[in-house]
Amino acid sequence: MPKPRKALISLDDTAYYHCISRCVRRAYLCGSDSLTGKSYEHRRQWILDKLKDLTGCFAIDCCGYALMSNHYHLVLCMDRDAANSWDQNEVIERWRRLFKGSLLADRYLAGDHLSHAERDALGKLITKWRDRLSSISWFMRCLNESVARRANQEDQCSGRFWEGRFKSQALLDEKALAACLAYVDLNPVRAKMAQTPEASEYTSIAERIAWAKSSMEGHQAQQTNEQPAHLQPFVGNPRHEMPKGLPFKLTDYLELVDWTGRIIREDIRGQIPQHLPPILERLQIDSQQWLYLTRHFESRFKGLVGAVYALKQTCQNLGYRRSPGLSACQQLLT
Repeated sequence: MPKPRKALISLDDTAYYHCISRCVRRAYLCGSDSLTGKSYEHRRQWILDKLKDLTGCFAIDCCGYALMSNHYHLVLCMDRDAANSWDQNEVIERWRRLFKGSLLADRYLAGDHLSHAERDALGKLITKWRDRLSSISWFMRCLNESVARRANQEDQCSGRFWEGRFKSQALLDEKALAACLAYVDLNPVRAKMAQTPEASEYTSIAERIAWAKSSMEGHQAQQTNEQPAHLQPFVGNPRHEMPKGLPFKLTDYLELVDWTGRIIREDIRGQIPQHLPPILERLQIDSQQWLYLTRHFESRFKGLVGAVYALKQTCQNLGYRRSPGLSACQQLLT
């Protein structure tokens, strides 16, 4: 029996989650239908534009994405501290960018006098909105509902567009995070839709590479300026007073994805180059295990992904009676 979403997400253990949504009824999210010849490529831009809008409203950062023909992948980071730092006005303004809001909130913003009971009611409403604006479930709801409505209208049909609720995997440590990011970014290469990571359209890796190239051509020296504003930046290896962002060097990660993509593309069995990207050495991941992870990340792991100690601790915090996916984590991430 599927677990409720609240039993799969624990901010005390990790802020990073891998989310996947798939189409139903053989619907096309993107791509071209070989039977009818109709192209749905423009829907990729729908998703990307909505994704950028939502990251500007929610206390959730997008770390990686890949938009495929009948599904998409996101790696999201929840930032509860950012949501708690918003004052009432900011919460209301962010919520009104997504939904209609309420008459009580409109009166508050207009400066009308509110009674004590009205202020209490508004406070409870703002607390609810603040929680929703830091919720992955509400983030995915806003994204999927928007795309489904536009797609059904375009197809002149009704009914479900998505295959039930979205799937999520909690990424409990750096190994799981790095493997998942590479798995997402290399989806088009693995599916033989692109020859190289930089040629894979509508992926975060292609966008990061393009942004870095344009920044280098503009002679911008700061690495932080070479990353898209709507994607969570790579801020380097963990250190004292670590800034907010992905705990890897951007250059190391790009080298890792390029190295992995070449092996996947060339389909070389048992022949691993002697030079390994530094990120694999720091994370102490075996090269053969890494290649397996980047091919089978979604199928090999359950809702929680990480080292054995992290998995057991999270299961204990969530009240699980057993540790799902323990053998896979023990084999591949420990």
